[in-house]
Amino acid sequence: MADIQYTVKDFKSENEVRWCPGCGDYAIMNAVQRTMAGLGIPHEMYAVISGIGCSSRFPYYMSTFGFHTIHGRATAVASGVKLANPDLNVWVITGDGDGMAIGGNHFIHLVRRNIDLNVILFNNKIYGLTKGQYSPTTDRGFKTKTSPFGTVEDPFVPGQLVLGARGTFYARSIDSNLKLSQSVFESAASHKGTSVVEVLQNCVIFNDGIHDAITDPQFRADRQLILEHGKPMLFGANNEKGIVFDNRGKLKVAVIGENGVTIDDILVHDETEVDPTVHMALINMQYPDFPVAFGVIRKVAALVYDVEMVAQIKQVQQTRKIKCVDDLLKSGNTWEV
Repeated sequence: MADIQYTVKDFKSENEVRWCPGCGDYAIMNAVQRTMAGLGIPHEMYAVISGIGCSSRFPYYMSTFGFHTIHGRATAVASGVKLANPDLNVWVITGDGDGMAIGGNHFIHLVRRNIDLNVILFNNKIYGLTKGQYSPTTDRGFKTKTSPFGTVEDPFVPGQLVLGARGTFYARSIDSNLKLSQSVFESAASHKGTSVVEVLQNCVIFNDGIHDAITDPQFRADRQLILEHGKPMLFGANNEKGIVFDNRGKLKVAVIGENGVTIDDILVHDETEVDPTVHMALINMQYPDFPVAFGVIRKVAALVYDVEMVAQIKQVQQTRKIKCVDDLLKSGNTWEV
């Protein structure tokens, strides 16, 4: 398949894209199209499945097989698609409302089963399509149309859910960083099992600027930690800061050259570490105490549901006594009339 040559245009449909001007969804879609064009997978082997929400218009804008399903059910339908045809390369498009609220139960069980498909979770911390209600990822105290005095709930942290459901792949990106998103999507596509990529996305109408504190060009070098497997966890304009363990075994920010800290003290990122302790700590880092971690945080090998299912079916087929309907009808006590 390496000799297959596609361009981004091959994955763009003829449908008019009807997201609001400036919406972060455009950049995410562009990154997905660039990723698919470069994977060397036959065009007809892609399927894009979505639920309900602004992000879930995605399949209409992709020149692939697609299915725009119902609210919260994208992961369930995608599971069926993958199990019916394990050779397909399946991508799930969902939002923080669609995936974390009505679809929350489907989401955690997809992750637990480790079915080999890719989930992109658009997180703008608001319900956009239905005009600005607070969502399961909206921050406590945030004022919306359905929380005019501020929410009194703590939000879900998607990465925590993934690891809590024994997830094997979790990554985080942001809509404004096309290069990072493409890199993360490529890694997700290569992973055998359920990959979940949370993309922080801006809704210019109902939650504009929700991620500005970490995306502002003036400050982002100090507020974003771009993780790379096998490399030190460095950030800052000159990579002068890093993540280390404190004397309690907790993560903390350190400045190289201060208090005797050297580059050798900086933690090296290992996305393949089976123990999720450090991965969870990276997920939980929040501004202003920490930079926000981006990139592939966790990518570990584990048994894959659809592979195990196919193997089990083949084993049963080889050992079963009943091999056709006639065998079934003539088994046990039979008689003729």
